[in-house]
Amino acid sequence: MSTTRTIKLKNRPTGKPGLNDFEFTSTEIPELKEGEVLLKSEYVSVDPYLRGRMSDAPSYIAPFEVDKPIESGIVAEVLESKAENFHKGDHVLGALAWKEKQVAKAKGLMKVDENMAPLSAYLGILGMTGMTAYLGLTEIGKPKAGETLLVSGAAGAVGSVVGQIGKILGLRVVGIAGTDEKIALLKSKFGFDEGINYNTTKNMSEAIGQACPDGVDVYFDNVGGEISEAVLFNINKFSRTVNCGAISQYNNTELPKSISVQPFLVKKSSSMQGFVVFDYEEKHPAAIKQLAQWLNEGKLTYTETIKEGFENIPQAFLDLFDGKNKGKMVVKL
Repeated sequence: MSTTRTIKLKNRPTGKPGLNDFEFTSTEIPELKEGEVLLKSEYVSVDPYLRGRMSDAPSYIAPFEVDKPIESGIVAEVLESKAENFHKGDHVLGALAWKEKQVAKAKGLMKVDENMAPLSAYLGILGMTGMTAYLGLTEIGKPKAGETLLVSGAAGAVGSVVGQIGKILGLRVVGIAGTDEKIALLKSKFGFDEGINYNTTKNMSEAIGQACPDGVDVYFDNVGGEISEAVLFNINKFSRTVNCGAISQYNNTELPKSISVQPFLVKKSSSMQGFVVFDYEEKHPAAIKQLAQWLNEGKLTYTETIKEGFENIPQAFLDLFDGKNKGKMVVKL
């Protein structure tokens, strides 16, 4: 029986994870059974939400088990198949273990077409990232042409797509990011109207007011924390806040002291709703179809940060928390 390199969760981290929380091991590849495929991983997605799964706190998805492989979205090549709809040489997308090779059940895998888009795009703009941006903005944000959309974490994988969709739908779009280089990218590549560098801004509430002179109608929140508190002082009547993520809070070891949001929401008759992309699973096919159409029409573009090497998967994940990614972070094997 042959073996493959595997990355397991070694410890449940306290605060920010480190490389010592991961363990590289060699595991056996079982014999192929009916309805299964042998896969070779080609592109591995690393995402902020994985931090939550490293904890054993109750959440919308089961936590990783200590001493068991970590998993995420992976595009893989079929090396051998005993499943009716998959053949050697096919490429598939699925929630798979951090292994170089593995046997997986065909059920739950989706065949992807590298002629329609690069394979890595199925982990980003044509995958969970793109669907999160599209469904969060349209289903909860309910944008209307002429409104102002503010996006935090705007240079990240989801944020950069949200801003572009906002422009397609006729909104004025302002992005918040952490470097001048990222702000320039938002404007030059993704078409944002304005950007705010939170690391060089002393008064975020004032800066948001200047960048959004007509107030904020839709806030797509990827970060939480002090930045999102500053937005509250600038929301319009009947504004909608889409709570997609809170990366600024994921590694906290204590509950943060925050201002109360209720007075702001009551005063402005404003709504705030959290979501995960799985809430709209029945709408995934239509979302991918729309995103692919915009991509092929040249209305959408995307940026990837691609690291190379199986051994660099943990570091690529850790780099997310230091803002070292522009767009989607992917590891190529």
